[in-house]
Amino acid sequence: MTVHHFQPTHYHTTIGSHEPMLRVQSGDTIVTTTVDARGQGSTGEQITPPGNPMTGPFYVEGAEPGDTLVVHLDKLTPNRPTGWTRKMVAPNVVDPEYVIQMPWPGKDESTLAIWQIDNAAGTATLIEPASTSLGNFALPLAPMVGCFGVAPARGEAISTATSAQHGGNMDYRGFVEGVTVYFPVLTAGALFHIGDGHALQGDGEIVGTGIEISFDVQVTLSVQKGKRINWPRGENADYIFTVGNARPLDQCVQHATTEMLRWLQSDYGLDPVGAHILMGQCVEYDLGNIFDPAFTMVCKVPKRVLR
Repeated sequence: MTVHHFQPTHYHTTIGSHEPMLRVQSGDTIVTTTVDARGQGSTGEQITPPGNPMTGPFYVEGAEPGDTLVVHLDKLTPNRPTGWTRKMVAPNVVDPEYVIQMPWPGKDESTLAIWQIDNAAGTATLIEPASTSLGNFALPLAPMVGCFGVAPARGEAISTATSAQHGGNMDYRGFVEGVTVYFPVLTAGALFHIGDGHALQGDGEIVGTGIEISFDVQVTLSVQKGKRINWPRGENADYIFTVGNARPLDQCVQHATTEMLRWLQSDYGLDPVGAHILMGQCVEYDLGNIFDPAFTMVCKVPKRVLR
């Protein structure tokens, strides 16, 4: 296993079969940085055009279509003292008649809230606007990666604004440090991309952002040969989970649920009826995002019921 320290000089706002920035072996670790959703780096300077710019791609030797790329999120650390969010929830998550009552922003600079990030204290504190009833409202940090994945099949490049079977802009608050994520390998080398760090985010990304910030990241990439999956999967200490990305919302629920049924039968030895019975009483769902062009739903099963 080799640890690669990679300093990005170029970013992509699509996930696709771009020229690899680095080639690694299965089991290698990459230490690198990401910019925020607007292309701003660790000092707040504009490094690259906005639109969830991705660091990478990273080519994993030996990865071929039909394999699975295993991504362990070793470290996700905000690397600057402030982050930003939008102020208003998306119109599609409220009743239509309520939309006219929402606090519609004016000029672009007035649409953002600014948060102070303190890694030592583990807090995000609202510092602008200071005029709301929240005051200097503080919340615990929960750094997560909003957009990451592998190159789609057939040379397709997909905008980092959205998501599909390859991953992408899923904005699931469960993609935190220590989690292992599985992606279907759809092209040679997998071509792994990562970016769009959030210091904190609520379910659904309903304001269209988390607390957007640049990151120091460390990931370990490995290949499961001949292991074919259809949608992203993941696991943490307590759950296994599957991810469906689509619109409308019921379609991403279908993708995530189907992938979980497949997983329970292929890896956990359950017969079809047993898998259905277990999910019927034990399944949990998390909303990844309900803002982007494709919505994200996460289907979870507690590991305690699988032991």
